[in-house]
Amino acid sequence: MTLAEMQFVVPGLGIASAEIFVLAMACLILIVDLFVKDRNRTVTYVLTQLALAGAAVLTLVIANNTGTVAYTFGHMFVSDPMGDLLKFLVCVSVIFVLAYSRVYVLDRPEMAKGEFYVLGLFATLGMMVMISASHLLTVYIGIELLSLSLYALVAMNRNSVAATEAAMKYFVLGALASGLLLYGMSMLYGATGTLELPALSERLFSGEGFDWFIVSFGLIFLVAGIAFKLGVVPFHMWIPDVYHGAPTAVTLFIASAPKLAAFAVVIRVLVNGLMAVAINWQMMLIVVSVLSMAVGNFTAIAQTNIKRMLAYSAISHMGFMLLGLATGFIVEGDDRFFLFHAFASSMFYVVTYVIASLGAFGTILLLSRAGFEADQISDFAGLNKRNSWYAAIMMMMMFSMAGIPFFVGFFAKFSVLQVAVAAGYLWLALLGIFFSLIGAYYYLRVVKVMYFDPPASAEPIKATIDVKLLLSLNGLAVALIGIFPNALMMLCAQSLADSIVF
Repeated sequence: MTLAEMQFVVPGLGIASAEIFVLAMACLILIVDLFVKDRNRTVTYVLTQLALAGAAVLTLVIANNTGTVAYTFGHMFVSDPMGDLLKFLVCVSVIFVLAYSRVYVLDRPEMAKGEFYVLGLFATLGMMVMISASHLLTVYIGIELLSLSLYALVAMNRNSVAATEAAMKYFVLGALASGLLLYGMSMLYGATGTLELPALSERLFSGEGFDWFIVSFGLIFLVAGIAFKLGVVPFHMWIPDVYHGAPTAVTLFIASAPKLAAFAVVIRVLVNGLMAVAINWQMMLIVVSVLSMAVGNFTAIAQTNIKRMLAYSAISHMGFMLLGLATGFIVEGDDRFFLFHAFASSMFYVVTYVIASLGAFGTILLLSRAGFEADQISDFAGLNKRNSWYAAIMMMMMFSMAGIPFFVGFFAKFSVLQVAVAAGYLWLALLGIFFSLIGAYYYLRVVKVMYFDPPASAEPIKATIDVKLLLSLNGLAVALIGIFPNALMMLCAQSLADSIVF
């Protein structure tokens, strides 16, 4: 090929404008923060929130202009309705996280730095890249950008031995998971000759020209790496220590938006790329799902630290979320409607779980103050007598996570259990119901402490106007979506139907 014949194809940057905007703003804020003398970092905080709001608006603009599946950067980056919806929810979630964390961070000088907000933006960028990845290398780049930012955020409180220990555990185990992912990707590339997910799917469906044994081994390593990012058994060992040891503001970050990005990676890799071997990975997910529900719920009962309780709760919830993904292909014939309903139930579950997690950890942050972490269940004693509205919000979050009607968590669990029954896995649905009953105990224990125990403190609960407003919206969202769940469910189903191509 001569120089004249070589042509540089300019990538379509429009569909990646939200990611480009976040990257540009993160770099700008990093420079601007050097000149900020205010200890409260008000300028940095406001610019960060504006960056996230701008990214959310750009995502909506892209969704309205495209509305279909579009690729750029040599088919390494995809824009589709599912990705646009998840990226919008990620940006909104991080806005809530930073607003809830504002007072907590200011009370701790070692965290009240511009780096907290810049790392939050880079973590958000990593999540957005994960959501729009159409190539295994893009998946890996997004995961690493998110992970490295979270490692640094966990370790930001350098005066805390627990935070430093949690960061080291997270880093070492995260490096192991990254190695598993890379090894699985290399085996798939060696077997099929491509890392592009749509092309990988086509070659696997053709069933010719490669060794299925190598593909199976690559699949095992990929599922193991993804399972670590989801925090499910047996790759859950980092979750309780990191949730407990990290500053509560960082725990809130880890417990919310990254779950949306991890779900997107599952859809991109396992559904869009490896659907031809679905019978293999769905069996793995069923085992992982049952183990996660069992270990998460039974271990949470013994916890007195509410962050550790919610950590084990997160493990069980990710197990529930996997039910829809694990049973979506067990049907007779090519029932596309059932497949989309199965995946939509999992997407609905993870979205509603993130909403409930934001409210639960937001309330914990509200009760925390300088020199005091409200991380014990006993710290919530008598909350109803101190502030009945905040107690009601926390009660709604606990009821939702427990799956009590008519809060949104009930319909989330009902939808995934319904999918399991429709797929012929009645025993799996019965196990899910049993573990839900076990989980209800430790959630209701928190409610009992708030409403029937004497107050743990007589100190009034102070909150800024924006936190009061956002926390109230958070609580109302759990209640109202529970009463009218169809709109969000249909939105999830439609976005998946327009995005999954097979």
